[in-house]
Amino acid sequence: MAEGVFLSSGVAGGGVRTQDKLLATAELLRQKYQYRGYIHLKIMPGAEKDQVYRAMQLADRVSINLEAPNTERLAKLAPHKIFLEELLQPLKWVEEIRRTVPAHKFWNGRWPSTATQFVAGGSDESDLELLTATNWLNKNVRLKRAYFSAFHPIIDTPFENKPATDPMREHRLYQASFLLRDYGFDLEDLPFTSESNLPLHADPKQAWAQMYLADHPIEINKAEKQELIRIPGIGLKGADAILNARRTRKLCDLSSLKKLGVIAERAAPYLLFNGHQAATQMKLL
Repeated sequence: MAEGVFLSSGVAGGGVRTQDKLLATAELLRQKYQYRGYIHLKIMPGAEKDQVYRAMQLADRVSINLEAPNTERLAKLAPHKIFLEELLQPLKWVEEIRRTVPAHKFWNGRWPSTATQFVAGGSDESDLELLTATNWLNKNVRLKRAYFSAFHPIIDTPFENKPATDPMREHRLYQASFLLRDYGFDLEDLPFTSESNLPLHADPKQAWAQMYLADHPIEINKAEKQELIRIPGIGLKGADAILNARRTRKLCDLSSLKKLGVIAERAAPYLLFNGHQAATQMKLL
């Protein structure tokens, strides 16, 4: 048996009918074949609340693709879909159910996580619009993951002559979404251009650090976790490793950070070791 199952479908005969078929398939897996592995179950546009509840009882993750960040943009991308009622509402229902029904009533005694997907560049939306929607979902419906798909034109559609989106834009959106979800960044911290997009040439965390830490480096032996994780090269695990190491000793140089799993060369310009900037080897041209 495969390690995980992803159940999705085109809308055949309406969202409610299609959702019933997806639920029937998931029930077959769980009940007849006693499948206990991972199931990611799609919620169809127009699905009813009871169907969302049943999906949550069967799946480890449920998702519905918003495609665009708001009603105006969705009207350009998929005019037959209704943003609030058909797409956003099921995510709100999931969170409402999680707040009112004990976790032990769901699969494996846990509430399922939620995810969505946006098409980047499909409706001329800005990165700020996409990340504003993502940030709202993180905070209000506990979205576990936002996926971004760079737009590609498809022949024999109204968008066949629309230019493809640079894949690097997709990459920058993922980086920024993780900063919002996991690293304590706010939208105002992100380095948007005057066109409300992320610069393609710069990692958003690196760009933030260059603006705010280059002239005010952080003391590695005193910084709190929320300060550490804003430093390029230091992730969540690296910050925890630094805090654990500091319980028994002071960190004195970049080599001590490397041993903790930190990308020391990236972090070096923004750090102080006991009041002194880290010594780094000059790169040969």
